[in-house]
Amino acid sequence: MIAGVCGGIAEYFDIDPVIVRLVFVALLVGAGSGFLAYLVLYVVVPEAPDSKKS
Repeated sequence: MIAGVCGGIAEYFDIDPVIVRLVFVALLVGAGSGFLAYLVLYVVVPEAPDSKKS
């Protein structure tokens, strides 16, 4: 919800964004790697093209 990483991943794999968010929270709480993974994906994953702009 902050940078749209989880929503973008969910859209790409055609799954519910809540599932992806829960996985990131589980990684954050369990191993602490969720925050690092989120930051890396925020930097690496390109923005989706905006089809609403004219």
